[in-house]
Amino acid sequence: MSHARRFNAGRLVRAGGGAVLAGTLFLAACSGSSTPSSSPSGGSASGGGGGAVVGLVTKTNTNPYFVKMKEFAQKEADAAGLKLVALAGQFDGDNEGQVSAIENLVSQGAKGILITPNNSSGILAAIKQARDQGVVVIALDTATDPADAVDATFATDNRMAGELQGKWVKATLGDKAPKLAMLDGTPGGTVDTFRHEGFLTGMGLQENSPEIVGKENTNGDQNKAQAAMENLIARSRDINSLYTINEPAARGGYQALKDAGLADQVTIGSIDGSCAGVQAIKDGQIGATVMQFPGLMATNGVKAVAAYAKDGTKPSGFNDTGAQLITDKPVSGLDSKDSAWGLENCWG
Repeated sequence: MSHARRFNAGRLVRAGGGAVLAGTLFLAACSGSSTPSSSPSGGSASGGGGGAVVGLVTKTNTNPYFVKMKEFAQKEADAAGLKLVALAGQFDGDNEGQVSAIENLVSQGAKGILITPNNSSGILAAIKQARDQGVVVIALDTATDPADAVDATFATDNRMAGELQGKWVKATLGDKAPKLAMLDGTPGGTVDTFRHEGFLTGMGLQENSPEIVGKENTNGDQNKAQAAMENLIARSRDINSLYTINEPAARGGYQALKDAGLADQVTIGSIDGSCAGVQAIKDGQIGATVMQFPGLMATNGVKAVAAYAKDGTKPSGFNDTGAQLITDKPVSGLDSKDSAWGLENCWG
């Protein structure tokens, strides 16, 4: 059984170059009994009786980030009298699976679809077909390219999150010249692009800067990240800083560095805000992470569909759900919270 914890979230307040969230939202703690979303060939639906159908299409049904989204979407759907149908790709990058999920939901008469696109452009035709049939489509977490392919987006400002990670790594290095390795995610996604570019901005580097030792794609997977980091170490053992697309990639990178006896010389930054990621900060494996708020994305997305189902009001534009730098090694000029705060407010 999961136990609810109070979490300050809701109103976005910017301070000291970072962004924190204020207000009240309830987050459930980690629970081994959480039921994941179904694959595109099936679905999980509950609540709302004869209410309008709201679909949730996530990248996978196993990542705790998306499991948390589903929990909050279900809670809000129940409160609004809607029926949630949750579907997912088979793996991170399964664009065809998400296309099938959208078609499935349209055939079920969904009033609205919330989607975390695996590929920011590969999903556009299916989204257009849904919108042409009167379905409101909202991107969560990952923006489409172009952004107006959907009615609205509820997500982290991923460029800013990457920039916060980069600024922290740069400040922590101090006078040391960067010798940077980059563990990226999945090509083709705006999250991956925005975080990568934002990080380089925060570091004051360009894509072809000589300070970059190498880059590897990891699909945000810990095992792939460990193998990728081993490849980067084989190119250079002088690496002193590491960008990671998310915390599983950071943990994989750390393990490879530890195995090579290099962990103490490398400053690692990341993005996510999971309970496991924040614990890795407390344990000294990751230097800093930028916390996201997936529950808020899902809650606000379902509320927007409920409003559309009620009176036809459509959401619009980009809606920033906030970000918070978490570290036990604060630096001047960057607003941050420590791992104790992070463990009280983490997800997953």
